[in-house]
Amino acid sequence: MTSDNPVQGVPASVAVIGGGTMGAGIVQQFLTAGARVVLVEATAEAAGSGRDRVAAGLDKARERGRIDAEPASYLARFDTVTDASQIPAGTGLVVEAVPERPDLKIAVLTAAEAAVGEDTVLASNTSSLSVTELAAALRRPGRFLGTHFFNPVPASKLVELVTAPETEPAVLESVRGWVGALGKTEIVVRDAPGFATSRLGVMLGLEAIRMVEEGVASPADIDTAMELGYRHPMGPLRLTDLVGLDVRLAIAEHLAAELGDRFAPPELLRRKVAEGRLGRKSGEGFHIWDKGDKA
Repeated sequence: MTSDNPVQGVPASVAVIGGGTMGAGIVQQFLTAGARVVLVEATAEAAGSGRDRVAAGLDKARERGRIDAEPASYLARFDTVTDASQIPAGTGLVVEAVPERPDLKIAVLTAAEAAVGEDTVLASNTSSLSVTELAAALRRPGRFLGTHFFNPVPASKLVELVTAPETEPAVLESVRGWVGALGKTEIVVRDAPGFATSRLGVMLGLEAIRMVEEGVASPADIDTAMELGYRHPMGPLRLTDLVGLDVRLAIAEHLAAELGDRFAPPELLRRKVAEGRLGRKSGEGFHIWDKGDKA
């Protein structure tokens, strides 16, 4: 994909709120598909960090032959702002990718809704929070749904679309088309705690952590068992390190509150988070990571 050859069916303009790992990946995905993208961050410093993440991702994509043009040509269609009110009114899609806190997500979504036109689609990249509750805070809930991308966004082939009761069928169909135009496959899930992917993935990850806690096997052997025995591309503990132990803990606590003790976080997970051993981003979780390690 060259920077001046946009993919048919992708929105011409996209805004992403939150420039962390997931947000930067979503920005990169739409940039390489030809869209003009605005990243919204709370401060100029955070916006700069987000831009650096996007630039680094484009550099890696270029090195691996996934894009044809120089990263600078994609970055020419990329802007950063520090307030949702600065999102252009004609933006076709706004994706919220801030931390998993309902109050924060509602605040940024309502601010974005006030800035854009009535035809703009609003979406949340939440992996576990109720899309129905987020929609209830909006003036146009029919134009909202969950778009759960997976990490790393540019390489992952799946997007989980989560519909609230108010989500308009035409909005869902538009987003399905956009996902397909990005070269990804969508699944459609009715809003329920943990959706489909987080509910199943977290359950497997928590059981793997309990096995380590009980001395059943080492993290490396548990991961190898699932990779070679069940053809998982990545073992559950390596995946937990990639996602972040703090993120996995927060999701598990939410699912435990909604669905019961079968999602109760193991003490080992709580202890590692308290000690700052958060996975790849801290250098250690269930595995030891070097800066150059790939997922």
